[in-house]
Amino acid sequence: MRKHLWLPILGTLLAPAVAFADDGVTAGQFVANNVWMMICAGLVFIMHLGFATLESGLTQSKNTVNILFKNTFIVCIGLLTYYAVGFNLMYPGEFNGYVGFGGFGLPMPENGNTPDYASGGYTYYTDFLFQAMFAATAATIVSGAVAERVKLSSFMVFSTIFVAVVYTIAGSWKWGGGFLDKMGFYDFAGSTLVHSVGGWGALVGAAMLGARRGKYDKEGNVAPIPGSNMPLAAVGVFLLWLGWFGFNGGSVLSADPALTSVTLVTTCLAAAAGGIGAMVAYSFVSPKPDLSMALNGVLAGLVGITAGADVVPPMESVFVGAFAGCLVVGSVLFFDKIKIDDPVGAISVHLICGIWGTVAVGLFSSNPEHTLGVQLIGVACYAAFVAPSAFILFGILKATMGIRVSEEEEREGLDYHEHGMHGYMIDRPAGGTHPVTEEMVSKATVTEPATSES
Repeated sequence: MRKHLWLPILGTLLAPAVAFADDGVTAGQFVANNVWMMICAGLVFIMHLGFATLESGLTQSKNTVNILFKNTFIVCIGLLTYYAVGFNLMYPGEFNGYVGFGGFGLPMPENGNTPDYASGGYTYYTDFLFQAMFAATAATIVSGAVAERVKLSSFMVFSTIFVAVVYTIAGSWKWGGGFLDKMGFYDFAGSTLVHSVGGWGALVGAAMLGARRGKYDKEGNVAPIPGSNMPLAAVGVFLLWLGWFGFNGGSVLSADPALTSVTLVTTCLAAAAGGIGAMVAYSFVSPKPDLSMALNGVLAGLVGITAGADVVPPMESVFVGAFAGCLVVGSVLFFDKIKIDDPVGAISVHLICGIWGTVAVGLFSSNPEHTLGVQLIGVACYAAFVAPSAFILFGILKATMGIRVSEEEEREGLDYHEHGMHGYMIDRPAGGTHPVTEEMVSKATVTEPATSES
């Protein structure tokens, strides 16, 4: 009889799986789905490190501490505001399709820790954590475009409101089941909802701030301001590429092996094609390859495929990425021509290629329900809401707190004036706390071709 003692134990272990199977999801599947989603949340979190290192590498060393501080603040305030109001603004439940609010904080639903929640894909808290990692990304995009001349205090106020209110209301229109979702608009992981939203804020901020001191000469020609640390910029891009495994892979919203694997394949193919596309496109501009252009090409491919990573076939994803890589080169040159100074190319990567990726769904999706017309309507709706919202926010801040640092602060570096410290020992005169001079910066800065850093 003793050999049958294991039967009650086995029955106890299998009981939850059998119960879940009645609902279509086994206990093992529920656990696997939830674990995968938590891993993806961690991968998306790593992207913030990528943004921080990329932005630091493509800007001047005298502003490194300021840039790292902004990126740290964005993650912290993004999580807190998304907890307080953002999550329930973005996912309000039943609402009018335009603006809704499900309450403050995280009121756990009765089925929040069961397979009844989200079809067994994850728990309520995992849902929050994964989406919260996305939220701060929108403000991080703005940070790069306004780098080296924006007032820290003003940027902190802007990013808090932008993430807590603008991003979340806009996100509810599609991901929260709003009017664009009902219309058939499709954005799998955020080419528009995350990247273009941040890109519109970046464009408005960069335009209202004006160019950095010395960026354009009296004749309007570009005077490149080289990045201080190209190895750091390259590390940032590869960290972002790694993070995109969670950004797009997690957007499957389960550990579905077939859909997750094809999503990661299209994501990587588009990234690789974006890098090659930018290299080829820039060869028509200069005979000398530009590393920063190639890096932005990889990011362009990633942003471009994000809207349709699950519905655009692999072959088409290569084209989407390659075209995004070419597009980012032309876009960087265009914004330089109209004198909108973007130190890291954030507008070109996130706004322009985010729009392209959203439109590409209407052109290449394997789902016939995704139409070009609806995709264009979605792009227009986000432009009509986010750009004016960013303009109003920056406008109020400009009239009250001011949004640009003084000429002296910009010349001597935000690290010294805003923080009283330096990112690198080479920037600090021996035995002193005096500001770094431009002569010291020029001697300490790598002179790398910087067309794409504008």
